[in-house]
Amino acid sequence: MDYNKFCTDQVFKMNMDFTTAPLPKLIRSIALPSSIGLIFNTLFNVVDTYYGGLVSTTALAALSLSFPVFFIILSMGIGMGTGATALISSSLGSGDKKKAGIYAAQAMTFSLINALLLTVLGILFAPQLLKLLGAKDEYLGIAVAYMNIIVSGTFFFLLNSSLNASLTSRGDTKTYRNFLIAGFFLNVLMDPWFMYGGLGVPSMGVGGIGFSTVIIQILGSFYLIYRIRKRKIMEGIKWREWIPQRKYFADLFKQGFPASLNMLTVAMGIFVITYFAGKYGKEAVAAYGIATRIEQLALLPTIGLNIAALTIAAQNLGAGFPRRIFYSWKLNIIYGLLIILVGIISVFLFSEPLMKIFTSDPKVILIGKEYLSVAVLFFCAYVFLNISVSTLQGIKKPMYAIFVGTYRQFVLPLPLFLLLSVHLSWGTKGIWWGIFFANWSAAIFTFFYTRRKLRGIQLLENKIKPIHLQK
Repeated sequence: MDYNKFCTDQVFKMNMDFTTAPLPKLIRSIALPSSIGLIFNTLFNVVDTYYGGLVSTTALAALSLSFPVFFIILSMGIGMGTGATALISSSLGSGDKKKAGIYAAQAMTFSLINALLLTVLGILFAPQLLKLLGAKDEYLGIAVAYMNIIVSGTFFFLLNSSLNASLTSRGDTKTYRNFLIAGFFLNVLMDPWFMYGGLGVPSMGVGGIGFSTVIIQILGSFYLIYRIRKRKIMEGIKWREWIPQRKYFADLFKQGFPASLNMLTVAMGIFVITYFAGKYGKEAVAAYGIATRIEQLALLPTIGLNIAALTIAAQNLGAGFPRRIFYSWKLNIIYGLLIILVGIISVFLFSEPLMKIFTSDPKVILIGKEYLSVAVLFFCAYVFLNISVSTLQGIKKPMYAIFVGTYRQFVLPLPLFLLLSVHLSWGTKGIWWGIFFANWSAAIFTFFYTRRKLRGIQLLENKIKPIHLQK
């Protein structure tokens, strides 16, 4: 019997030691459940898109138009969850479980405060943003009805991200995976029920899709809280440690707000793309909405690697083992490139049949195929970008995400769209090629920037730690 292997297996079963376990096995243990869960999360959105398409092209376009506004809410939850994961993981890596628990409690309180602010802002400004994107009459009415329901569930979107941070930082990505899988199947049943009514429920139309989403998020909150209590993650945390504390709020803001701003730049990018696409009609907006769902399905098997990169980097930074961070970054990128090849081939070969699942409108199908034919050429750029940015967040360098996000989502695309789409009259193709150039230029710079930063902290380790202690 291999005693070392036996001990390693026991570590995985009991505690998941991020600082000593073999990196390939550690990455798979974190990334695989995360990726599976996120695939079902995207399928959740695919179901919404499918049912919206059954109503009309206008309803489908309204859902697509609402997405950048909805994504602003999601960006706050994802960003703060990312920041909380990094802080909790770093505390655990340094052996301070009490501090990790306080960060978890403070993150939930922080979510409540953010949710109240976002709910008010959403109610006040969502209709104006939708009008800016070109919505009017029935088109606007459907989008506003959907957004009003989604905004009402803001607290639960943000709370679930904070709850998941406590679990992910301890290597538990299976709980959130289970919630996302269950949520998908519930959504398949609840979308048509709330849309068309029955069994005492009135017909809500497209608003029913939003109502289903909020109900599932509420159920998810109860499930995640149950799992945290069962694992005794918050054990020993007193009630006063839930009250906002300046130090912890400052740390969460410093680490999480840049990540949220990075996600907000994504929302800004979607907003800009939707604005330019809207100039070519609601069919272009609908096509972009469908095509990005297909794109997400192709990319999502790699997203779990981002979570692995972040968690491993944060834990090993806290433990003082930066060399493992460098190897984790490289290994995650290699895995990501191998996985995304499957997505590239699948989307390239089956773009038209995939578009036809959601719509029979020939113009929508044609524009969607056009986008996907360009998108497959920058799928690999997403791998370099996402894994590198996650690693930088794990080593407490979150500000870079804002810089690169602003550059690739707004600063470069805006002039490129104007040049290619408007002045050179490339139409929608000009938008898609603008996205291509923005993503690849950002990915190349980010790769070399991350490599330089990680080599820098390795040199620091060599100066302060004997060679036999290096990992």
